[in-house]
Amino acid sequence: MTGFDDIILGGGASGLSLAYHLTRAGLSKRRILIVERAPKAGNERTWCFWENGDGPFEAAVHSRWQHLWMHGPDSSQKLDIAPYTYKMIRSGDFYALVDDWLERCPNVTRLYGNFERLEELPQGVRVWVDGQVLEGKWVYNSLYKPQMAQGGSSHLLQHFRGWVVETEQDHFDPHSATFMDFRTEQKGETRFVYVLPLSKRRALVEFTLFSSHLLEDLEYDAGLQDYLTRVLGIESYRVLEIEQGVIPMTDAEFPLHPSPHVLNIGTAGGCAKPSTGYTFRRIQRQAQQITSQILKTGDPIYLPSSFDHYRWMDSVMLRVLATGRQGGAEFFSTLFQRNPPLRVLEFLNEESTPAQDLALMLSVNIPLFVATGLEVTSSSLQHTLKHSLKRSLARG
Repeated sequence: MTGFDDIILGGGASGLSLAYHLTRAGLSKRRILIVERAPKAGNERTWCFWENGDGPFEAAVHSRWQHLWMHGPDSSQKLDIAPYTYKMIRSGDFYALVDDWLERCPNVTRLYGNFERLEELPQGVRVWVDGQVLEGKWVYNSLYKPQMAQGGSSHLLQHFRGWVVETEQDHFDPHSATFMDFRTEQKGETRFVYVLPLSKRRALVEFTLFSSHLLEDLEYDAGLQDYLTRVLGIESYRVLEIEQGVIPMTDAEFPLHPSPHVLNIGTAGGCAKPSTGYTFRRIQRQAQQITSQILKTGDPIYLPSSFDHYRWMDSVMLRVLATGRQGGAEFFSTLFQRNPPLRVLEFLNEESTPAQDLALMLSVNIPLFVATGLEVTSSSLQHTLKHSLKRSLARG
């Protein structure tokens, strides 16, 4: 068991999504190895996203909603998001669905152990797992480390703690989810709660922050307790499950192709959207791009656009939030108040038209965002020139 076409490091959302797309595309002759520290057990996290129609993991969707609530500090909106549907996938259901499929693929091997290091070879990569030496033509690395991010001028963390709660009386509307509720003390940061009703008496309630530092668990719990009692008026409830996580929000570059036969995927490959942290849909797009490229050329390397206007707009939005020039509560509330919900969701999903993007940009604080946009452009040019100079000096 040493020679493979594809070695996938990490068996989370991005690693398993790539294996799923590769095998679903009919690439049955490619020998695929998935390296994971240990088998996944239970529900460790929840992924949410919105899409039009059925997606590749529809069978794993736990709940879905056609309406979203947006609560600002002083206003509330119920949003009809058709033709989109807001969907929630629990990681345990996702792993079970993908594992069931991959077990039927004889070209896929699972290896549990600790990844130690890798080494480039003339025609591939050598990988060490618990002392065992493996070789593959391509390695797809989903193991994220903060030091992977290069450059960038704005950096925040999206961190959250959520409870699945059960109440004694009916308190939740199973047909409407809360996208963002800013009716919580901001403390100079971006703080909100989202609520995903699973039934009239059960919901996932998640306290989320965009900030530069994490909180103690007791502080997250205090935020959840305050929201449930003060905002929702729920005095009696049971906590059935707890989930917690951290997502990088940065306009730094994540090297997609750090060495000749290695591709970074998932969060390690920059799939976390800088301005919102939403990742799952971007992971699917990346997996589809890699699969499509292999089908066309036999080579997984794809070239992103040289100028991505969504990335530039993300950088501007992130800098506004990171510098505190406008709070997240005011920014997101204004965005939804001044635009149709579909326009905002298409933009955040990177599916909008230039005309929609222009209309959205004209709805925000124009002087603030123009000034910040010029800063972002200047910083990006300086970063590009700096790296060009380094490459020139390296070539002698």
